[in-house]
Amino acid sequence: MKSLTGAQIRRQFLDYFLSKGHTEVRSSSVAPHNDPTLLFTNAGMVQFKNVFTGAEQRPYSRAASSQKCLRVSGKHNDLEAVGRTARHQTFFEMLGNFSFGDYFKENAIEYGWEFLTGALRLPTDKLYITVFREDDEAHAIWEKNIGLPPGRITRMDEKDNFWSMGDTGPCGPCSEIHIDRGPETGCGRPECNVACECDRYIELWNLVFMQYDRDADGRMNPLPNPSIDTGMGLERLASVIQGKPTNFDTDLILPVITAMEQMTDVKYGASPETDVSFRVIGDHVRALAFLVADGINPSNEGRGYVLRRILRRALRHGRMLGVNDPFAYRLAPVVVDMMKESYPELEEASKAITGVALAEEKSFAATLDHGMKLIDEMISIARDAGKTSVAGEDLFRLYDTHGFPMDLARDIITDAGLELDEKGYEELMGQAQEKARKSWKGVTAAKTSEVYTTGEPTVFTGYREEATQGATVISIIREGAAIEKAGEGEEVEIMLDKTPFYAESGGQATDTGAMGNDTFHAQALEVTKPDGARWVHKIKIAQGAVRVGDKVTCRVDHTRRQDIRRNHSATHLLHSALRHVIGAHVKQAGSLVAPERLRFDYTHFTAPDPADLLRIETMVNDHIMANAAVDTKEQSVEEAVSSGAMALFGEKYGDAVRVVTMGDFSMELCGGTHTRATGDIGLFRIVAEGGVAAGVRRIEAVTGAGALAHVRAREEELARIGAALKSGGADLASLVQKQLDRARDLEKENRKLKEKLASGGGGEAEAVEIEAGGMKLTLVASELDGADAQTLRAFVDDQKNRIKTGGVIVAGARQGDKALVAVGVTDDMTKKIQAGKIIKEVAGIVGGGGGGRPDFAQAGGKNPEKLPEALDAAPEIIRKLLKG
Repeated sequence: MKSLTGAQIRRQFLDYFLSKGHTEVRSSSVAPHNDPTLLFTNAGMVQFKNVFTGAEQRPYSRAASSQKCLRVSGKHNDLEAVGRTARHQTFFEMLGNFSFGDYFKENAIEYGWEFLTGALRLPTDKLYITVFREDDEAHAIWEKNIGLPPGRITRMDEKDNFWSMGDTGPCGPCSEIHIDRGPETGCGRPECNVACECDRYIELWNLVFMQYDRDADGRMNPLPNPSIDTGMGLERLASVIQGKPTNFDTDLILPVITAMEQMTDVKYGASPETDVSFRVIGDHVRALAFLVADGINPSNEGRGYVLRRILRRALRHGRMLGVNDPFAYRLAPVVVDMMKESYPELEEASKAITGVALAEEKSFAATLDHGMKLIDEMISIARDAGKTSVAGEDLFRLYDTHGFPMDLARDIITDAGLELDEKGYEELMGQAQEKARKSWKGVTAAKTSEVYTTGEPTVFTGYREEATQGATVISIIREGAAIEKAGEGEEVEIMLDKTPFYAESGGQATDTGAMGNDTFHAQALEVTKPDGARWVHKIKIAQGAVRVGDKVTCRVDHTRRQDIRRNHSATHLLHSALRHVIGAHVKQAGSLVAPERLRFDYTHFTAPDPADLLRIETMVNDHIMANAAVDTKEQSVEEAVSSGAMALFGEKYGDAVRVVTMGDFSMELCGGTHTRATGDIGLFRIVAEGGVAAGVRRIEAVTGAGALAHVRAREEELARIGAALKSGGADLASLVQKQLDRARDLEKENRKLKEKLASGGGGEAEAVEIEAGGMKLTLVASELDGADAQTLRAFVDDQKNRIKTGGVIVAGARQGDKALVAVGVTDDMTKKIQAGKIIKEVAGIVGGGGGGRPDFAQAGGKNPEKLPEALDAAPEIIRKLLKG
């Protein structure tokens, strides 16, 4: 058996199936765009799901792919097992060949056997087969066609060898190919066989035979066109071919581990415990790189929550290896270099990957420091209450709210001699994971009522016209129920067989306008498409009545549509400009295209500097003035992406997509409405830029008439400032600077005068002697008219310097409807009495609170009229505190 690199195995697999008439299909995103049931792509068949169900047609009936996969949720959750077994990973590549009603069991089995034993030259005597207990057909093919003895073919139950897409739908038996890695890798039991869970007989390839359609009653109805879905983990196959004991020792992961070794004194292979940490880091950094490259950023919900958890878990294991400084951002480029040839999106997103990793690592360092303090408090509270364990609710809050790793919390708490309420923690964690899964918009969307999903899909005519005649009213809906007729003054929803109105989607706002006929007239207020295929028009009837079956004419509000077009086309130019100026890692993370403005969210980890924003704005305007034609054409997704069109993260695309091209500057998949040429956009102005989430920033801008209005408003504002400064505008900036400088000088002078007055003009404030608890001290308690917080502090410091030892100063002032209080204690007294304790009592009288150091504290209160009472109470408060 010849040793091959992981890249060579991947290429050899795809080439083999190309020779068998298959189409090579590039991996889809690790975050499935079109499947609301999944947080992440967890198998190669995910991107073909609609093909298997018949909902989508592809120009090929045989396909092969190497698919990026992540298994961290649901029944496929390998997160906790990573590093502790030889073969569990979060991120992995799944090699697969697929038949959509073309070949079936015989070819699938023969292809699988020929590739493993012929192309890869795996030893035939080491391969074992499992089949579903009732699948005599597959058993016969393995025995008669391939020539395996019955002892090498094992029948298994439904749990192991029957696959289904869900409770209903396509399903079928499967056959698995296993390899015996030798008794030295197993459990050592005499009865160890292919069904054992140890590492001796490992599954290489799963061949799924989709031949049934299970209905709601559990009946298995034969599919008219049986299909094939296979999956084989690349890393696992590489470990066999390269003769490595684990997936982590292959050239697909080991380079990351080796790079980590260089950052620590610990060596990989030194001990089982540290090896777990190395493997976790090797796996998790790969997951980080691919997730960020596919547009996911750390957050506190959904996919971003999973990414954050994976990255922080890696950082926790880095600390276990003695690496406390950021390191994941230094390992990510290793993954990019290894995988960029097969996954060029990694190189495009390399800056984003390292930037996101570094930002998250810095944030996590602060989290760990804060978390340690919280754990110390939890331990103290539990001990003071006589408890023997830390509550599950506290543990969950520590992890969920503060991001503190549970394994680290477990170590610290058990070292302190306490137990953990792990059951309570796991229950809350399960609820949080379910919430994270449902937070993804595809899952939380309400089920669409049947009244919105009946009939043929709506034909959209709005790309070519703004007025459509002869549209037929398919249904009328009032408060979720279908009706036959609606009359004057009513607000209802209607569905048409065709419409020029753009339905709100993809960030673009809805069209509005009018519809009617000779006896009926209505305003079109809003248009949506709840199921993605049928347009629902919300209308208000101004005159007459409308009935199901009526013919109507629809007219789009041209001015609103044109303003939306300008803003939408501008977002495409902006997207491209961002990638040119900031980097190719920039991807759209959301947008709003309204008639009056546009909002564009993009992936980036730091704020662009003003010079970059100016370059971006100038670049967009340059391409507007170039007046390039805006061309659209329909293609398949594969054709469009391979031609260079940018597919947007999270968007759902059908069989055919519209590709919008603006000169040689921008090419995107887009279903929205656009200008005829870039020059129609007019002026483009950025009005705001800021961060909206970790790794996501937002630009707000205006175009056309909106941009002109923005410029005029700014000019009018400048004119008013010029008039106030008695300037014509030419030297406005220098005049404003002079006024600011003068104001600062006056403020400094005013503060000096206040501080001089507060300190009695150089004299001493009235002091009283206090004796209590066997101690004597000098107290100065004074109200200062008109003083602010800084003046109070200056007064306290001045008095402390005068008294030098054995002194307490309490000062207060009224500021409008608030009271300010400051307390100082000379250094020699801070072990006997603290400023923070004094101010807590004094501030309570004026309805407030505050704190500070033992030698100085400040507070505020909402009852300034009680300030004299608070100052008068100071002597008694101090006596009480001295007595203890």
